[in-house]
Amino acid sequence: MAEPPPTVPFDADAFIQKWSQSNGAYIPSPGKSFRQCIIEAFDLPSDDKWVYRAQGETTLDITQRAIDAKRRNGMHNWYHDEDGKPIEPPHPEPSEITAYTSLFHPDVSLPKALKAFKASAKANTIRAQVSTHLESKHHNSLTSAGLLPTKKKEPRQHVNPYLDLWVYSCEELEWAGPIPTTTYTKQSHHILPHLYHHFGCLVPTYTALHIISKLAQPLKPSLHPSATPILDIGSGTGYWTYMLRTFLPSTPVDASWRTNTVVAIDSGASAYRTMWIGDTVRQDGAAYLRAREGGRGCILLLVYPQATGAFTASVLRAYEGDVVVVGGTQNGNGFTGFTGESVEEWMSRERRGEFELGVRVPLPSFAGKDEALCVFVRRGSRWSSSA
Repeated sequence: MAEPPPTVPFDADAFIQKWSQSNGAYIPSPGKSFRQCIIEAFDLPSDDKWVYRAQGETTLDITQRAIDAKRRNGMHNWYHDEDGKPIEPPHPEPSEITAYTSLFHPDVSLPKALKAFKASAKANTIRAQVSTHLESKHHNSLTSAGLLPTKKKEPRQHVNPYLDLWVYSCEELEWAGPIPTTTYTKQSHHILPHLYHHFGCLVPTYTALHIISKLAQPLKPSLHPSATPILDIGSGTGYWTYMLRTFLPSTPVDASWRTNTVVAIDSGASAYRTMWIGDTVRQDGAAYLRAREGGRGCILLLVYPQATGAFTASVLRAYEGDVVVVGGTQNGNGFTGFTGESVEEWMSRERRGEFELGVRVPLPSFAGKDEALCVFVRRGSRWSSSA
């Protein structure tokens, strides 16, 4: 049976304004439950019974009981070896969790933060394993392009409700980031379907948005109409599209310029409770590209591309532009892209002669997952190291 629509139409701009003025009122705390915060933030019925579906099914009531259960039933067993046996220590200290989530604060310079994160890690701790893993995965051969933001003395104004709730989830679920054996983790937590339905499958960060925005910037920034269009294929709720549109330069103020610069395309095969934009193009992604010269002159953005079916391969094969940006797993757990390999492995094999990896930076990973943003650039293009 189809779920009923939300009780009120969703106004993304009003939501962001409400969130920014709330002083943390919609972030769970000892005095306010996750269930209560979601209901208040999204103006849901107090007795909400919506069934949130992802890999499993849950409701706000069921999820709150799971949260309250804490470690019972192995629900916080994120750190283990290849055979699933808990490592020592099996749970991180609160300071380790804070150190991990701080990597994604809008004011940090990610490369420097990763080095400091590792340098300050004590031996034989979860943080030591996480920091070594994340630094080993970090890659940037496009340093001259200035894609990554630098540290800024003045605080950056960046309202990102999804990031705030992700930080809460890390603290609540005792998660301090991925380690190499995270690839063998198959469990998740009841919290995730709620965040997926209201925001999406992956958290955008200031660094990620900055990278994509810089890639779209024209050679002569003053000529905004020549900015490279971004095709968000498989856009889902549209949260990444919405955040990119608000992140783009403030001039010109013509709203149509932002809309035309970031285009959301989604077949609508998956239904979400909250839609952040109202102009999603309802079409198969590969068909959309084939009808538009393979997306030449455009950036392809794939956020958490599905691993089942032929979606990811068909879109990547249909694309004929110069830049592919993929947000998803950077290990072999099969949650995104392909069931048996990562998108990076697929690109290396299937389009190696055409594309090279330019950037790989960590993204906020939910408990039991290992996420990153990868940028692939066409060899010989203006972004390529071989150009």
